[in-house]
Amino acid sequence: MKLQFLGATGTVTGSKFYLSNGSNSWLVDCGLYQGLKDLRRRNWHPLPFKIEDLSAVLLTHAHIDHSGYVPIITRDGFKGRVLASAPTVDLCKILLPDAGYIQEEDAKFAAKKGFSKHANPMPLYTYADAVASLAYLESIEDRQWYDLDENVRMMLRPAGHILGSRVINISVKDRSKKFNIMFCGDLGTYDSLISVDPGHVKSVTYLVLESTYGDRLHEEEDLLDRFEGIINKTIARGGKVVIPAFAVGRTQEVLYILKQLEMQGRLPNIPIYLNSPLAIDATDIYIKYSHEHDFFNENVKDAKNAFEPSRLVYVHDPEESKSLNKLENPAIIISSSGMMTGGRILHHLKAYLPDPKSTLVITGFQAAGTRGRSILDGSKTIKIHGMPVAINTEIEFVESLSAHADYEDIMRWLGGFEKPPKTTFLVHGEPDAAAALQKRIVDDLGWHVEVPKYLDTVKL
Repeated sequence: MKLQFLGATGTVTGSKFYLSNGSNSWLVDCGLYQGLKDLRRRNWHPLPFKIEDLSAVLLTHAHIDHSGYVPIITRDGFKGRVLASAPTVDLCKILLPDAGYIQEEDAKFAAKKGFSKHANPMPLYTYADAVASLAYLESIEDRQWYDLDENVRMMLRPAGHILGSRVINISVKDRSKKFNIMFCGDLGTYDSLISVDPGHVKSVTYLVLESTYGDRLHEEEDLLDRFEGIINKTIARGGKVVIPAFAVGRTQEVLYILKQLEMQGRLPNIPIYLNSPLAIDATDIYIKYSHEHDFFNENVKDAKNAFEPSRLVYVHDPEESKSLNKLENPAIIISSSGMMTGGRILHHLKAYLPDPKSTLVITGFQAAGTRGRSILDGSKTIKIHGMPVAINTEIEFVESLSAHADYEDIMRWLGGFEKPPKTTFLVHGEPDAAAALQKRIVDDLGWHVEVPKYLDTVKL
């Protein structure tokens, strides 16, 4: 069995891991690169194997950096199944077509405005490509073995992070030997607002582990107090609270916080606009799978109610979306994408980043090369649709809302292992984060840890 690292090496995006045993092959995660231009160019590169020979694709969860390449492989000759948890399948059914639509719209806009270097900018894939890929999705049950071939099988177990996230355990019989490989995808935090804790693991032979926050701890704070303070001071200035949020996971957490503030009488009487048809649909899926959440208590007994502050307005129509850029009175605007790489949030940024009365609330990790990272790094202007936009608004970074485990969460999870893996591979992290986590695991646990590079291949 060989494992090749085709993504999420030295970066937090583009997750793809290629497994082959000579007779069959599988791709664990099938994500798009985002952020830096040199990384995004890899989305256009052919994969180093014949796509038509791929047996199956296995997804840890639905985020586009783990699933967004699926329409490309199905368009280009893949005929197998894309296997994932039931919530992940349902989320991919809305996320992938939306990604294709955005790619087409961005290409059209670039052609219309003339800010692309290409005479005829083309989308990476289309809405139709994405819709066609949905026929390949198949859900499988948790904690049950699923045969991939006569010598290889897989099992899904909860990972925390977002709805439907799973770690994938792959068991291999190789002649007289047996071993297993666990792919964590993204590991969630303990005691998060709405997600379950990552599941306990006793042992694995090989571990492929994320390191997004391998060098950092999430700030411990009362999120209700933080959001209440941000909202009140922005309203006092007569500004808008603009929240770029991932449609899956982060939007639902923000809505949950606002609902909790309202229930406690701490939410001002201003409109809340959810301007993301994708996030609206994703929230319905969160409600559908309410049994997977971890927030039910004496105050929250109904999942739908948990995500609906009374002044919440769902924005579907593009004209309604445009009208939000001319609001006269204070309001809260939640829109995607979370790293500000595309989508409706860009138009709100053009309208409100120059406004010193308003506040931009950044609610999670911002990859290198994204507008979000540039803003956090102190840029005074960012480029949107080919034009510079001044940043005069107040910036609030709520890092504690991240859905990724920090290094304490990761070490807590690893501490549950009864014996160490033969090798732990650190992926899905920028170089400093991966190196810091590698040192911590080696020093504290004495494990053998490697940080693979792009296209590295190891024999298991």
